[in-house]
Amino acid sequence: MADLSTTYMGIKLKNPLILGSCNLVMKPGMAAQLEEAGIGAIVYKSLFEEQIQLENLEMSEFLAEYEYRNAEMEHLFPSIEHAGPKEHLFNLEKLKKSVNVPVIASLNAIYEPTWIEYAKELEKTGVDGLELNLYSVPGYFEVSGQSIEEKQVQIVEAVKRAVNIPVSVKIGLFYTNPLNFIKQVDEAGADAYVLFNRFFQPDVDVEDKEFYFPWNLSNRKDHLLALRFAGLLHGNLDGSICASRGIYNAKDVIKMIMAGADAVQVVSTVYKNKPEVISDILIDLNKWMDEHEFKSLNDFRGMLSRKSMKDPFVYQRGQYVDILMKSEDVFKKYPMV
Repeated sequence: MADLSTTYMGIKLKNPLILGSCNLVMKPGMAAQLEEAGIGAIVYKSLFEEQIQLENLEMSEFLAEYEYRNAEMEHLFPSIEHAGPKEHLFNLEKLKKSVNVPVIASLNAIYEPTWIEYAKELEKTGVDGLELNLYSVPGYFEVSGQSIEEKQVQIVEAVKRAVNIPVSVKIGLFYTNPLNFIKQVDEAGADAYVLFNRFFQPDVDVEDKEFYFPWNLSNRKDHLLALRFAGLLHGNLDGSICASRGIYNAKDVIKMIMAGADAVQVVSTVYKNKPEVISDILIDLNKWMDEHEFKSLNDFRGMLSRKSMKDPFVYQRGQYVDILMKSEDVFKKYPMV
């Protein structure tokens, strides 16, 4: 049997399959099922600063609703400290103690002081690592891309100084040059990079004439962007590479590792195919490695990365030109008559 172990953000994993941050871990018994199926690590549901602020505001309004209404009482409710992130931290620590695989905390904050504050609190739960979700959805004309990147790099540096556990960075594609930004984050000391964050885009209900936010899982081919950038990044960073989005089966995992990924995050396939899909992926991965006489993931990791390829244009525009030269082939697959 092949050796499926890998090292991700300095943490030894029994295999490259990581459950990405999602609500699955909130379902009773789900973590145990995933561990039994063979998951290599679990990223806990993200701690969102915006959610904490909203909950605190709602609690403040609730507690203050009847203040001063009784002439004999200055306050109807006693002064209490709002829950804030305490429930999240409690549940995270509980999960960490209940499983025997590495658990990684996930953080979405807004301001540098709160990035540091929450990172320290998450570290206290005993987690093995911390995943920072860096993103900035374009919304203001006057904000330059350079200023956004500089601020995010500063956040990574600050968090790395504040905690003693490995730190990964999960990013989106809203960068002029993701390669350059990831290199900056690598130089700032990050231990791993997750490619890429998935954003929920607003849609429009044309009948009700209003916005709504549909809940959609990743599509089967969403992993191709991560495949491209894993191939471009491999061999050029100190940190680990983790591919995310649209990874459904063993073939998807194999492709990512061949491109240069150290690990992958799966979510949608677990929602659709239940925790048992983890076992299926591992069985098929083992089988493929045995058939191709690979004893470990290192035997084929990065073999199709740009650094290992003889063709320097395989990841560049030449690929696009080649497709255009064979554009008539599309009619073989999709005949018009």
